[in-house]
Amino acid sequence: MTEKTPSPGGAGTAANDSSAGDPAASRPGGPVGGDRESIVVPPAILAQQAGWAQPGDAPRPAGGTRTDDDAPQIFASNVRKTDSSEAGYDENPPGVGKLGVILGTVLALLLVGSGITLYVVNKDGSKDSAAAKPDAAKSAPPTPTADPVPPIKDSAKVLPTVAGDFGKKAEIQVPGEASDGSFVVKVLTEGTGAKVEKNSWASVDYTAKDWTTGKDIPSSYDADGKPQIFQAGTDALIPALDQAVVGKKAGSRLLVVAPPAAAFGAQGKADMSIGAKDDLIFVIDIRNANAPDAVVSGTVTPPPADFPQVKDNGKKPAEITPVAGAKDPTELKSHVLIKGTGPKVEKGEKVVVQYTGALFSSGKVFDSSLSKGQAFTFPVGGGQVIQGWDQGLEGQTVGSRVELVIPASLGYGDKGQGDIPPGATLVFVVDILDAGQG
Repeated sequence: MTEKTPSPGGAGTAANDSSAGDPAASRPGGPVGGDRESIVVPPAILAQQAGWAQPGDAPRPAGGTRTDDDAPQIFASNVRKTDSSEAGYDENPPGVGKLGVILGTVLALLLVGSGITLYVVNKDGSKDSAAAKPDAAKSAPPTPTADPVPPIKDSAKVLPTVAGDFGKKAEIQVPGEASDGSFVVKVLTEGTGAKVEKNSWASVDYTAKDWTTGKDIPSSYDADGKPQIFQAGTDALIPALDQAVVGKKAGSRLLVVAPPAAAFGAQGKADMSIGAKDDLIFVIDIRNANAPDAVVSGTVTPPPADFPQVKDNGKKPAEITPVAGAKDPTELKSHVLIKGTGPKVEKGEKVVVQYTGALFSSGKVFDSSLSKGQAFTFPVGGGQVIQGWDQGLEGQTVGSRVELVIPASLGYGDKGQGDIPPGATLVFVVDILDAGQG
């Protein structure tokens, strides 16, 4: 599904993610964060905390749905989580950092201000304290606008009927009766693949309908559609996907009935003609599931004699032995160590990879996602990584392990970075775990 096509996820109702980077220093694991961090505190929140708002004014509740019709993700929030970097500049899980310190300072100042206000109004002996006491009805806390996500059930009084096989667009028959509001996740056919655990990377195909109107919702099986790829159970997507797949196996087909609280909430999604209280139906095919520390497997084809040799260490960084006396190449070189059987990676797709990076001259490893136990993701051809990655991974197949020899001109150039000296040729061993729309 292209970014211009309205998609059945838009901004999720859960925690959002964000990515920021230094545009002057693209890196194999994503751009390095800049020295400055910004905090955007909505005026409504400041007004509430400082007592400037009119009684009854309420900021948007935490977890409320953002609306951004131009968001490129299908089911995900339009603000992404920062991926852990290949050079180790972004920690995962993150520490408090500068942003936490600044937020702490802002909250402390707001609390101190609130405390002073309460003291002035209510201090003993004040003749004005009764007059200053606010009207109880007007000062009552605002009613939250976001309904809680109901617990998942595996059945309901009335359910849609589904026809068709896994891997093909489903035929969904909408019942004549209205939904009872249950959040249903029912396994129609159970797969034999890996189980989707919380934090697993999952890719899914889907067919969808609006129960309330009976209209079709754009599907990954449409002409321009692509599988949705996401890290399950992290609140990055609407619960109808994020929560529905957890605990299920790859190869499974699921029927999901999502009330508004598990989909787009009370606001609906106008660009897709989804109303404020519409119940949605999804048929989800779980294509792949990869644990955060997963690696590819298969028959290894050793690299040519003029390539650095690679020793597989399982879920630990690969051992890379340089070629004695080899000259630095001037062009990108690649060799497929393990040939995957999945689809080819297309430009613009989000890929999930494991990698080990080493210096061509010495074989010294300068970074590896395997040391962090967390796969890395980025959009191929999006300019968020060094050119050697964008060029070397496009067209490779999912499930492959690829060795890339990257000249400095397609890496970090004459400046270098961290443990990478200026003008260094780099060697990367990259496992392509999955690819899709993200």
